[in-house]
Amino acid sequence: MLTGAHFLLTYQCNIGCDHCFLYCGPHAAGTFTRAQIERALQALLELGTIETVCFEGGEPFLYPRLLLAGVRRAHALGFQVSIVTNASWATSDEGAERLLRPLVVAGLGSITVSDDVLHFGEISPTPAKRAMAAAERLGMPSSAICIERPTVTRPTHEATGEKGEPVVGGGVMFRGRAADLLAKGLPRRYWEAFDECPHENLRAPKRVHLDPFGHVHLCQGLLMGNMWETPFAELVRAYDVETHPIAGPLVRGGPAELARTYGVAQDSAYVDACHLCYVARRAMLERFPRYLAPGQVYGH
Repeated sequence: MLTGAHFLLTYQCNIGCDHCFLYCGPHAAGTFTRAQIERALQALLELGTIETVCFEGGEPFLYPRLLLAGVRRAHALGFQVSIVTNASWATSDEGAERLLRPLVVAGLGSITVSDDVLHFGEISPTPAKRAMAAAERLGMPSSAICIERPTVTRPTHEATGEKGEPVVGGGVMFRGRAADLLAKGLPRRYWEAFDECPHENLRAPKRVHLDPFGHVHLCQGLLMGNMWETPFAELVRAYDVETHPIAGPLVRGGPAELARTYGVAQDSAYVDACHLCYVARRAMLERFPRYLAPGQVYGH
C-alpha cells in the first residue's frame, strides 16, 4: 500500500553533482506547473492511502513561489509535508530563516538537506548546517544526507588476519551520473553476483516519485506508468510486479535476472547492484519507453 509520494518538482538544479541519480543540472528539462501540482495532489487524495508528500528535485528552491504554493496546498489537503534540498540557498543565517519561515507557516513539517563534500567541497560552515540551524530556530525538524566520494577498503578477518574482498564505501549508489563518473577504477564483481535489489521493495512499494512529465517512478527512471495518461489510482491498483517487464525480473532475481532475461549488460563487471541495473535498463530504453524514462535520467 502506497503511503508516500515524492514530487520531483523540477529536474533543474543549480549544480550537477557527480553522484546524482537523475542527471539533474542547470539545463535539465521539466518543471511542474501549479496546475499540475494540483492535479497530482487531487489524484493522491483520490487513492486514499497517501499520507506523506515530499517536494524535491533537482533543486526545489529554484522555484520558491511554486514550492510554497505546493507545500501550502498539500498541507491544506491533509498530507504531512517535507522537502529535500541541497540548501545552497542558505548563504546566511538570516537568509535561510527568511526563506524557511513562510514554508513553516504554510505547513512544512520537516526538511532534509544535503551536507557533504560532493555538494559543497570543504567549505565550512556548509549551507546545509545553516539551513538546519534556521529550521531549529523555527521549531521544525531537520536531518542531513551525507554521501562521500567512494572509498575502497579491504576488511581484515579477525580469525585469520587475512584481507577480505575490497569494499566500496561512501554511500554512493551507482546509478545516474554516478554510474558514468564515479565507477571508474573501483573494484567490481561479475554481473551474476547481483541477484537481488537491495534498495527498493518493488513487490509492494511504499512510496513513488512523480515528475512533471507524468511519470510515476518506482525507482529513478523505472516507471509504474504515466499519470497524465492513466489515472494515478488506476495505475496503482493495476500494478502487478509479476507482469511488469522490468520490475518482474528484478524481484525474481535482481539485476542479474534482468540482464539475463533480456541479454544485456553481461559483458562486463559492476561496482554494485544499482550499477548493473542502471546499465541494463539504459540498454533497453528504446525497447521499453513506457517503463524506462525520461531519457535524461539515463544521460540522454
